[in-house]
Amino acid sequence: MRNTHILPLVLLATVLTIGVLVGCQLLQETPQPTDLPNPQVANFSYTQTPTITLTPSPTYTAIPSPTATATLTPLPSQTPTPTATTDPYQDLYISSLLTRKYGGGVIQDAGDLNSAGNFTRKLFKYRSEGMDMYGFIDIPFGNGPFPVIVMLHGYVQPDEYSTLDYSTRYADALAEDGYIVVHPNLRGYAPSADGENFLGIGDTMDTLNLISLLRSQAGTPGFLEKADAERMGLWGHSMGGGIVQRVLIVDQNIRAALLYASVSADEALNLAHFDDDGRGNKKQRLPQEALKLVSPVYFLEEINTPLSIQHGEADSVVPVEWSQDLCDKLEGLKKDVQCTFYPNQQHTFQNSGDTQLIAHTLDFFDTYLKPLDSSSQ
Repeated sequence: MRNTHILPLVLLATVLTIGVLVGCQLLQETPQPTDLPNPQVANFSYTQTPTITLTPSPTYTAIPSPTATATLTPLPSQTPTPTATTDPYQDLYISSLLTRKYGGGVIQDAGDLNSAGNFTRKLFKYRSEGMDMYGFIDIPFGNGPFPVIVMLHGYVQPDEYSTLDYSTRYADALAEDGYIVVHPNLRGYAPSADGENFLGIGDTMDTLNLISLLRSQAGTPGFLEKADAERMGLWGHSMGGGIVQRVLIVDQNIRAALLYASVSADEALNLAHFDDDGRGNKKQRLPQEALKLVSPVYFLEEINTPLSIQHGEADSVVPVEWSQDLCDKLEGLKKDVQCTFYPNQQHTFQNSGDTQLIAHTLDFFDTYLKPLDSSSQ
């Protein structure tokens, strides 16, 4: 049994001895590490990226929003500049008319017009408030100088009006009696230009401009050479009478004025009575305080011109009571006023009433405008 175990051991030793010998041979044939080739790797020169140490983000403390109780540094103290309040009616006030300047330019001879009396009739032109205004002028034959009447017509539908309209007969009667009559076409009556004219304020400015030009041009060479503007009167029918009332407050140098069936001196009555403002213009709603500042009735003490008031008792356009009330107020103020009321006469007189009106008109102006010695006329 012992021999059986020895044989396998001898075989195992033999195998191990052969393995060792083969291994040694192989080691002798393999190159040593010093004989290995250089590695095929490109060499780059670079700087190593430093290691970044992350710092924690700082913790922010929210700033509270200012509250209403926060104390603010005040700005330098300033005195506020007062802002002027624009009064939309300022230009309508009689006080504004009193502070304006009038005139500038000339009255131009725009050509002859036909006449059938002892006078020459011409068309004239002048500038007012930047607009071209026209009218006719009657100039008596003779040497003069002649007193001047500025005649203001009443309301007529503009598209039905002509320069020689209904009021021409009154102008011609005065010219025949030795007056130069200057009869403008009011705003909107061709060929005069149209413009803002609420309550006749625009017409009033145009008339004041015309009067100023007449004064500066009267007695100088030209078609006004025979005019004596120191002896000037006004004549106004209906809405023309409203213009006369304002002009007399502004211009204290008018020598005499006649109101023929005039609109009221109180604009509140005109606005309440007429479908428009009494002059064909659209109504505007004015506060009571503004109405007092535009209405001549509140300025009657300023009128020092002798006045003649003529009105028909059957007037269906302008109530005769308005003229009666105006007469009472002027008489109460001790003003020089003559009042005549005609039974059965309408707004524009006819027939015998018209004849009486013309006779009264001539007598009135003769009293105040004609010199005692009229031999030069």
